[in-house]
Amino acid sequence: MCGRSSLTVNEKQLELKFGKDFYSEDLERYNPLPNYNVAPSHNLPVIKAGSDHFDCMRWGLIPFWAKDVKIGYKMINARKETILEKNAYKKAAVHQRCVVPFDGFYEWKKNTDGTKTPYRIGIPNFGLFLIAGLWEAWKSPAGETIHSFTLITQKPIEKLAHIHDRMPAMIMSGEEEAWLDLRIAPQEALNNIRLPTPEEIDFYPVSSEVGNVRNNKPSLIKPIAT
Repeated sequence: MCGRSSLTVNEKQLELKFGKDFYSEDLERYNPLPNYNVAPSHNLPVIKAGSDHFDCMRWGLIPFWAKDVKIGYKMINARKETILEKNAYKKAAVHQRCVVPFDGFYEWKKNTDGTKTPYRIGIPNFGLFLIAGLWEAWKSPAGETIHSFTLITQKPIEKLAHIHDRMPAMIMSGEEEAWLDLRIAPQEALNNIRLPTPEEIDFYPVSSEVGNVRNNKPSLIKPIAT
């Protein structure tokens, strides 16, 4: 499960990295960047298939048939292995693929004494990468349209298996079209999401303060001694 992450750059840096623009009128809708403790329900920049812009979307998929937004808290992740079996994801896997930029994600390792240690995981030097996702548009009873997304997860590489039994479907910058090209059938597109090599992954322990969503400060991404 991926339930917390980091995006510690600003909008201009994202535009330069991915060649996408932000709609200026939408900027106030995003959770402020940099964001050291990204959590479900935050509004984040998302790249939809075929789009030249970043779209503002809420983390936690709200299916078009949902009765209210609360279901989104249960749908922050979609398992790569079962996406095409789930009614909530089948249509989105065909027509509504996306990628979401991050520079790290957090997972908690269970220790032998019963405690948990949070780790920040990313690519070497903790530059920007992408996580494959699916998006949806939901209209509330009041007529408001909310765009939301879920992040795809998969089994971890061996290097991370001692921390957690799942990891996000990471996509290195420049490889996203293998997922975003809607001419590619869903199963093939899922198969195109390769596991990163051990050399492409780095991690280190961080403060337990990251467990509190109210905390959002640069010190959260600093390594700590264990």
